Amino acid sequence: MATFDITIDGMKIKAEEGDSVLLAASKAGIEIPNLCFMKNLEPYGACGVCVVEVKGVAKLLRACSTKVFEGMEVSTRSERSLKARKLAMELMMGDHDADCLGPCKLECPAHTDCQKYVKEIAQGRYADAVATVKETFPFPSSIGRVCPHPCESACRRRHVEESVSIAALKAFAGDIVREKGLGVKPSCAPSTHKRVSIIGGGPAGLSAAYRLARKGHEVTVFDQMPEMGGMLRYGIPEYRLPKAVLGSEIEEISELGVKFVNNFKVGRDSTIEKLREECDAMIIASGAWKSSFMGIEGEKLEGVFGGIDFLRAVSLGQKPLIGERVAIVGGGNTAMDACRTAVRLGAKEVYVIYRRTRSEMPAEEIEIIEAEEEGVVFRFLRSPLSITAQGDRVGAIHLQVMRLDGTDERGRPRPVAIEGEVETIALDSVIIAIGQTNDIDGFESLTLTKRGTIEASAKDFSTSLEGVFACGDAVNRGAGIAIEAIAEANEAANAVDAYLKGEAYSQERSIVSARTVTEKDFENYPKSARAKNLVRPSQERKGDFGEVARVLDEETARSEAKRCLECGCHDYSECRLIRYAKKLKTDVARLKGEYHPGFVEEKLLSIERNQRKCITCNLCVRVCESVAKKGVLGLVDRGFATVIKPEFDNDEILSFCKDCHECVNACPTGALRLIDR
Repeated sequence: MATFDITIDGMKIKAEEGDSVLLAASKAGIEIPNLCFMKNLEPYGACGVCVVEVKGVAKLLRACSTKVFEGMEVSTRSERSLKARKLAMELMMGDHDADCLGPCKLECPAHTDCQKYVKEIAQGRYADAVATVKETFPFPSSIGRVCPHPCESACRRRHVEESVSIAALKAFAGDIVREKGLGVKPSCAPSTHKRVSIIGGGPAGLSAAYRLARKGHEVTVFDQMPEMGGMLRYGIPEYRLPKAVLGSEIEEISELGVKFVNNFKVGRDSTIEKLREECDAMIIASGAWKSSFMGIEGEKLEGVFGGIDFLRAVSLGQKPLIGERVAIVGGGNTAMDACRTAVRLGAKEVYVIYRRTRSEMPAEEIEIIEAEEEGVVFRFLRSPLSITAQGDRVGAIHLQVMRLDGTDERGRPRPVAIEGEVETIALDSVIIAIGQTNDIDGFESLTLTKRGTIEASAKDFSTSLEGVFACGDAVNRGAGIAIEAIAEANEAANAVDAYLKGEAYSQERSIVSARTVTEKDFENYPKSARAKNLVRPSQERKGDFGEVARVLDEETARSEAKRCLECGCHDYSECRLIRYAKKLKTDVARLKGEYHPGFVEEKLLSIERNQRKCITCNLCVRVCESVAKKGVLGLVDRGFATVIKPEFDNDEILSFCKDCHECVNACPTGALRLIDR
C-alpha cells in the first residue's frame, strides 16, 4: 500500500493511503480529541471535536473524515482549531443534563467519593469502602462520628424522604474493618529521600502527613500536646469521639513511617527558621487553640473559661471547678460540647445563651436536641452585657434581651437590643464558646493577616517563607470544621509534593455537569426510612463520658447504603466527554439553555439508556447497524427534539440485544449502562 509523508504538529510521519488524518495521527501516537469516531465504522463527523487546520486549506477540517495526502501539514492545536473545538464542547456540555459526580461528593469540602464507598458498603465490601475513604483522608471512624456532614445536605435522597446516613456509614465501615482486621495498609511510593516537617498534629497536619508519606517523602509531625490528634482529641468530648478510636487511626499513620514528636512548641523548643533548615519543605497546620472572648466586664473573673480551654482541660483528665450553675455563651458545636460536658461534670443548672433564635444556631440540630434531653436550658435572643462577682468568683451574668430586625452584612438575621430589657442569672461559672483563634507565638516571622492568622496563598498554600506552606484553621479565614481543614491539607500536601519535584502547582479546576432537580423528579421512588444510630437514653448517658450513639450494625448499614440513588455517573472516570472538557477548560454553563428531551428507559433489558447523558454522536446506532447487524437503535424525531430509541420487531432480536452490549462499549459518555437482571 502506498504511503504519504505528512506532518502533524511539526512531527513528520508516514501515513497510509486512504487513512483519515485522525487514524494516521492515532497510529503515530498523536491524540486528536474525538467523540463519534470508531476505527471500524465509516466517518460520521457529528461531534465536531476533531477539527484541525490544514496548511493551504481555508476552512477547518474534521480529522475523522479528511483523507491524508502527500506533503500534508496538519495543526491539531492551532488557535482556530482549539477555539472551534472548545465551542463544540461547550455546546454539548450546555445540553448535558446529567450529574457527572454525585452531589454528595461535590458538597464534601474534601471531595470524598461518598457514592463509591456507600455502594461498596451496600455490597458488603467494607475493606474497599475504607480504602475509598482513605484515598482522601485517614480517619473514616473518627470523621464519620464528628463531621457535620455537608454531603448529606446535598443528598438527592432527601427529595424522596430523608438523606442517606452517609457519615454514619463511614463510621460503620471504619469500625468493622478495624474490629475484624480487614484493613489493608495503604501503598506508598518509593522513597524520595525528601524530608518534610509538619507543625501541628491535628486533622490537617496528620492528613498532610498521611498524603506525603504515601508519595514517598519522609515526614515528621511536631505537636505541642502530649498526644497527636489536635482538636479531634482535645476539642471533641469522649462521648462523641472515643479516644481509643482516634488513637487507632493515628497509629495507622505512624505505620506508614511518619514520625511523631510531641510536647514540642515552636518558639520554645525551636524556631520556624531552624526547623526549615533541617528539612526540604514544611507545612504549618498548627490550628486555632486560643478561645475568643467578648470584651465585656467580668471576663477575667475566676470561673470564666474559654470554650476550647475548658474542653481541652477535661480531655487532659482535669476537672475544672465549674460549680452547680453554669452558662455557656455561643451557638455552635463547641458550645454544645461544652454544655453537655458541664452536665457530665455534675452541674445541676446548665444554660446556653445565644443572641439569635434556635433556627439561626450553627450547631447541628441533633446536638441541640440531645442537649435539651440532658437538661440544658436554652436562652435565645439574649446577649451578655457583663459578668459580676460574688466574692472573688463569678456570681451572675447580666443579659440584654434582643429581637431580630433585618439582616447583617452576611445575610443573617440581625439581633438588636430591646431598650430597657435586661435579665440576670445567678451562676457559679461561665464558659465562653463564641469562636477561637490561632496562637501566633513562635510564628511572628511569617506574614500574618489582619485576623492574626497566617497568610497563605490561595493557589498553592505557600507562605512568606520559602518552602514553608500552611493550611487549616491557622491560616487566612481561621477556624472551620475538620473536613475543611483536611481538604486544605490535601491540597497543601500536593503543593509540597510539586515543590519538592521542582514543578509548578495549580489546583485542578472542577469541570462537571450537575442537574437541577425538584421533588417532582423523585415522586415515583418508593419511600424507605433513614437508618439512625441508636442513642443511649438521656438519663443514662448524661452521667458518664461513654459514647452517646452506637454505630450502625451490619444489617442496618447495608440496608441504609442501598437507599443511595447513585446520582453520579457510573462512567465518570472513563468518560471521553468530560476528559476533553477538562483538557479544553470548557465552561460547562456558558451555553446552557433548554435541554433535549430527557428520560431513562430500560427497554434494552440488560442496558439502561439515559437520554440526558446522550450527545447524539450516533455511535450506538451505527455500531448496532454495522457491527451487530441488527439495527435495533435509531433516531426519532427531527431537529432539536431528536433522540435515540430502540425498536424491537420480535423476541429473537430482543434476546440478541440482551447479550450483545456492543453499543455500551462504543458509547463515549455514561449514557449507556449495563444493569443486572
